[in-house]
Amino acid sequence: MQNNPVIIISRTDSIGDVVLTLPMAGIIKKNIPGSKVIFLGRNYTRDVIHLSEHVDEFLSYDDVLKLNAKEQVDAFKKLNATHIIHVFPVREIAVLSKKAGIKNRIGTTNRLWHWFTCNTRIKLSRKNSDLHEAQLNTKLLVPLGIHEEYSTFELANHYGFTKLPELEKRHKDLIDQNKMHVILHPKSKGSAREWGLDNFSKLINELDKKKHQIFVSGTAQEGELVNALIHKHPEVVDLTGKLSLQQFIAFINHCDALIAASTGPLHIASALEKKAIGLFAPMRPIHPGRWKPIGKHAEFLVLNKNCSDCRKTMDCHCIREIETRAVIKLIEK
Repeated sequence: MQNNPVIIISRTDSIGDVVLTLPMAGIIKKNIPGSKVIFLGRNYTRDVIHLSEHVDEFLSYDDVLKLNAKEQVDAFKKLNATHIIHVFPVREIAVLSKKAGIKNRIGTTNRLWHWFTCNTRIKLSRKNSDLHEAQLNTKLLVPLGIHEEYSTFELANHYGFTKLPELEKRHKDLIDQNKMHVILHPKSKGSAREWGLDNFSKLINELDKKKHQIFVSGTAQEGELVNALIHKHPEVVDLTGKLSLQQFIAFINHCDALIAASTGPLHIASALEKKAIGLFAPMRPIHPGRWKPIGKHAEFLVLNKNCSDCRKTMDCHCIREIETRAVIKLIEK
């Protein structure tokens, strides 16, 4: 490995995927002193990437896309990158990194365009693996001389989420300091099977209001979808559409627990060492073995059964059958 390498981690998909990729930066910093890590991502994940002390620079793929072809190549050349790791494979990025002359271009063998654009290819099948997504990501570090196998417990120590934003007073004032603060995040933007609003309503009913302060979170659009739930339970605090991502991260950091399906907020909460309780369907490749939250206080619930009959529908009775008392047990654990 050359001295002071400049390494681009390319992951331009969703927030949860980005969170599970960020331990790579911590591992690189630990194993390669003097390295510089650039994270190539989308603007909507910027605030999450900025949390990690292990990332030296954020490169916006949205900004790159605004440039013409020559300007894109020039922008990549100016980074003086020695390596790029295509964690989330994007053909255009792979082509661009080759045109920019990045010396070491790391990808997987199962993308045809990587055979023409990457000079180091790793045989890696995510779909059929028993490893967690964050563990699979570390396999792409082998060309950097990093061969160590990491447990999910070990990976939780490499987030580096130390650059936390301050919570604005108007949001901090919503929090009752005398109670345990529980965030319910019912929706997933269609990215995961959901537990269902009826179950969240039952959970709200069964939680002891003298002990727990309950918040419901989500985007403004998700707020419309959970409007009936919020009106049914005026005792909960409605956060939907009211916080920027940066402020939502700060709010999670001031709370104790978050309950959600396999979503970005679940993985943010786990990385912030909160009691992140994930609700999953027992189905490959969306099962918790692949996508569970990883953190010191992270938990998950999944039924021990075959969920194949739900494969063709998002209305999954297998996740809906998770009992509220099991969730409450983990909240109060």
